Amino acid sequence: MAQAATKEARIDIRITKKQKAFIKRGATVQGQKITDFVLSSAQEKAEMLLADQKEFTLPAERWDAFVAALDRPVNRHERLARLMSEPSILER
Repeated sequence: MAQAATKEARIDIRITKKQKAFIKRGATVQGQKITDFVLSSAQEKAEMLLADQKEFTLPAERWDAFVAALDRPVNRHERLARLMSEPSILER
């Protein structure tokens, strides 16, 4: 059974009562505590921003798997090729 990582750092932020109420509503809709909601939202945003970076590093074993995936032959999907060659509904 995997153990949860120990939380050893803290982030303190100051917000307005209106912001807190809004965030609390969002957390409630998600069925989360405010802390979990804020943390998961911030982490998701950071992951999206960092995914757009032009440079990234990987451990050697993951780099090898990445390069192997790039070197694999392309699988042609006829239905996808046909779909991509047709004008979109917005272009008709």
